[in-house]
Amino acid sequence: MPSKLSAVSSDMPADALHPAAATPSLRPLRLVVMGTGPFAVPMLEALRTSPHEIVAVVTRPDRVAPGRRPPRNPMREAATAAAMPVLDPANINDATSIAAVRRLAPDLLVVCDYGQILSAEVLGLAPCGGINLHGSLLPRHRGAAPVQWAILEGDPVTGVSVIHMTPALDAGAVIVAFSTPIGPLETAAELEQRLATLGADAVLEAIDRLQAARSIGTLTAGESIGTPQDAARATRAPRFSKADGIIDWSQPASRIARMRRALEPWPRTATVYRRDGDTRRLVVEECDVLDITFLPDGDAKPPGTVLAADDSGIVVACGGGTALGIRRVVPEGKRSMSAAEFLRGNGIHPGAVLG
Repeated sequence: MPSKLSAVSSDMPADALHPAAATPSLRPLRLVVMGTGPFAVPMLEALRTSPHEIVAVVTRPDRVAPGRRPPRNPMREAATAAAMPVLDPANINDATSIAAVRRLAPDLLVVCDYGQILSAEVLGLAPCGGINLHGSLLPRHRGAAPVQWAILEGDPVTGVSVIHMTPALDAGAVIVAFSTPIGPLETAAELEQRLATLGADAVLEAIDRLQAARSIGTLTAGESIGTPQDAARATRAPRFSKADGIIDWSQPASRIARMRRALEPWPRTATVYRRDGDTRRLVVEECDVLDITFLPDGDAKPPGTVLAADDSGIVVACGGGTALGIRRVVPEGKRSMSAAEFLRGNGIHPGAVLG
């Protein structure tokens, strides 16, 4: 079950920990919500049904390549369906955008999965500043892909953090942090969905704390609440590219298996094989780590060597004397299929080398 590791600054009065105890009635806040991707949608829905007023949703503009449809914008879709005003400035920090947000007279900016870093001037437009929902236990995994990196690095536990924003990337004081274990077979898509739901609750609690602090005078414009992050413990979680999904068979099988879970549904985890003189891409859709001591051939093989190929799957030698069992694949230009079905038409035998 998720646990709530609520973070507050050490100098905050005790009654600020319990907003209801601080004052019997708090004025609902005017919110400008900023987001683009699906991770922010549960937060938007939670805010929409809260006492607070969403005066506008700010999202990234659609960038349409010639001859192609615009990519999905889940926040735009959700806001439009709920008849919320939507702004999509190319640069949230330019003078025109700043003037547009100022006219909305927000009390607080609520940001998640937006895609632009807010300047100090933008953050100063709201008396309570801005809060950001991030999909990790900060300062670990600062950056655009915290969920994927948590799985790839083998973290047993991750979570969400709501920070009081500064212009630096993911560097603000942590107001609220909720934790949850990572399932042994959980993919990034599955974990992200759970964290998005957990994050919606975290944002509501963070807003309660900001309201309480403001009502008792411990939060004034330009100041923040929360626990400062230890920058020395920060790790980076940059966005992945398609090339990052190519398997390096010299890595241990356990890391390759985590990579398969972390890079689902994009860019996915793939290798290459040769057929009829051509090199073809093969997505590894399901796999597991094997105990190499049980393999029929106990001699060490170069990483990427196929050790066994039969109806149970494809066994591949990996770094450190480990082995990976591939159970399901997606051949280039083909549908998903079992490894056994793939083997019947592609002639991969023990001794072949992948990658």
